[in-house]
Amino acid sequence: MTTTNATILITGAAGGIGLATSRHFNALHPTSTIILTDLPTHQETTESLIQSTFPHPEKAVFLPADILDWGQMTRLFRIIAQEYGGVDVVVANAGMMESTSVLDLEDVDEETGELREGLEARRVVGVNLLGTLSTLRLAMYHMKEKEKKNGSIVLVASTSGYFGGTGVTAYVASKHGVVGLLRASQVTAQKYGIRVNAVAPFMTPTRMTAGLSQSWQDAGLEANSPERVAEVIEQVGMDTDRRGSCMLVAGRFLREMESTRMALLPSWLGQDVADFMAKEMKFIADIGGYVLPARL
Repeated sequence: MTTTNATILITGAAGGIGLATSRHFNALHPTSTIILTDLPTHQETTESLIQSTFPHPEKAVFLPADILDWGQMTRLFRIIAQEYGGVDVVVANAGMMESTSVLDLEDVDEETGELREGLEARRVVGVNLLGTLSTLRLAMYHMKEKEKKNGSIVLVASTSGYFGGTGVTAYVASKHGVVGLLRASQVTAQKYGIRVNAVAPFMTPTRMTAGLSQSWQDAGLEANSPERVAEVIEQVGMDTDRRGSCMLVAGRFLREMESTRMALLPSWLGQDVADFMAKEMKFIADIGGYVLPARL
């Protein structure tokens, strides 16, 4: 994929993997415009980091938007369309970790004696899954309008989207949802010539993992760096032959997850069940997709 004068958008770009990815794209594609977006409260700090740490700061810009605010997100994409000719590559990176346990069964209202509503879970699932879905929808909508059909979207999932033993319930559930978005979006993406792929980082020292990073290092365990994950995101996003893939990034190891999963289905389910499921899924595809029920 050529990136001459391309426009590349990274969400959750104020720090961690998002900032590293923005800087990496800026270094490798100096004629492209890199648009960083994050909450408005991060604008001043991020703009300072662009000027002080980006190799081509004149080709990077911060545009604030709350990923949970549909109006702000539609405005963001509209500005990109009007001022930069539309978006070519989108990295849906914005995400968060819960700060309290969402399965804390001792979190009881003292007055009513009832378990409190899981607002933290709503917040995490909202950002990680619904925010990613909004980004995906808007990116695909604007990419399909472009004359040259070569848009690329990278969803930042997690190894928690494949494994679930870390106890961070809302994060694990939401990242499983991001992997589901990757799989479910392929039919629409292919219809419009858009590539949707994902990257699933393992332990990466960022603000999100700050409570674990030092003990992880002290134990001598290998971790990613944000810069290493950024390299893989760029490679996945710019690979014109890649569709529907998810690249696991675990220290020195890189593994493609989706093709491996498909190849192992007969071993996992048994050949009989794998054949049964394949036949049923082919039927749904042949009739044009799942027939949606009427809204109640």
